[in-house]
Amino acid sequence: MSAPSIKGGGVASYPRLRKVKRDDRITGFLMVSPAVVFTLAMIIFPIGYAVFLSVTKWAPGSSAIHFVGLNNFGRMLSDHVFWSSFRVTMILFVACLLIETIIGIYLGIFLSKDIPGQKVLQAVILIPSIIASVAIGMMWIQILDPTLGFANYLLSVVGLKPLAWLANPDTVLQSLIIIDVWQWSPFMALIITGGMRTLPSEPFEAAVIDGASKWQIFRFVTLPLLRPVVMVAVLLRSVDLVRFFDTVYIMTQGGPNNASMTLNVYSYLQGFNYMDMSYGSAIMLFLLLLVMLISLVITKLRGRTS
Repeated sequence: MSAPSIKGGGVASYPRLRKVKRDDRITGFLMVSPAVVFTLAMIIFPIGYAVFLSVTKWAPGSSAIHFVGLNNFGRMLSDHVFWSSFRVTMILFVACLLIETIIGIYLGIFLSKDIPGQKVLQAVILIPSIIASVAIGMMWIQILDPTLGFANYLLSVVGLKPLAWLANPDTVLQSLIIIDVWQWSPFMALIITGGMRTLPSEPFEAAVIDGASKWQIFRFVTLPLLRPVVMVAVLLRSVDLVRFFDTVYIMTQGGPNNASMTLNVYSYLQGFNYMDMSYGSAIMLFLLLLVMLISLVITKLRGRTS
C-alpha cells in the first residue's frame, strides 16, 4: 500500500497555517492595543507622577521644583499626625472589616433561604450600599446632630444623656464605624448569598442525617465551604476600607483634634489645604504600599483556603 501524498493540503500546508495563526495573533493584538495602552497610561502616569512629586519640593502655583530625595518620607517618622492617622486607619479597617464580615455571613445565609418576599427584602437591604457616600455622610450628619438629631432623641427616650457624636474624640470613631457597618454589611451579605446558592446540598443532608445541630452544621459544614467566598468578600472590602476617605471628609474632615484623621484624608489636606503636594504624594505612596501589602496577605490566605 503506497504512502499518502504530502502535497497540497498535507504537510506542505503547515507553514501556511502557521502564517495564518500568526497573522490572527497580530490582528488581535492590534485590536486590543489601544485599550491596553490607555489602561497602562491611566495606571502608570499617576503613580509615576506621585513618585516624582514625593522626591521633590513643589507647591501649586510655584514654578520652582527642588529635588529633596527621601526627605518627605523621612518627615513621616517624626510626624505625630501621620502616625495618628495610620492608627485611626487601622482601627477603622480592623473594626469595620470584622463586624461587616460577621454580619455579612449571617445576613447572607438568611437571604439565601426561601422566605416570603425574599427578593423585595434583599433589594431593601442593599439600598445603603448603592447610595453615594456623600449622600450617606450628609444624612448621618443630620441623624447625629447633637440637638435635633434622631440618635440623641432615641437616647432621651431610654433615659440616657445626649452625645456629641461627631464632636467628641471619644465617640467619633465609634460613630464612623456604625455608619460604615450600616452601609457596607449588605454588600458583604450579597456576596455571601451568591456563595451560599452555589454550595452542594449533599454535605448538609449528610450532617442532618448524622444528627448534627444547627450550630454544628454552621461551624463544620457551612463555614468551611463558604471560606473561599468569604475571603473574596474580605479582599474586596479591605481594599476599600484602607482608602477610607469620602464619609470621613464629608462628616468630620479628620476632626475633632485629628481623632478621625485617616491617611487618605491627611494626604488630601496636605496637598489641597496646606498646598504641600510633595508630602501629600509621599503619604499616598505609603498608603498604596499598605493597600498592596494587605491585598497580598489576604490573597495568600485565600490561596491556602481554596
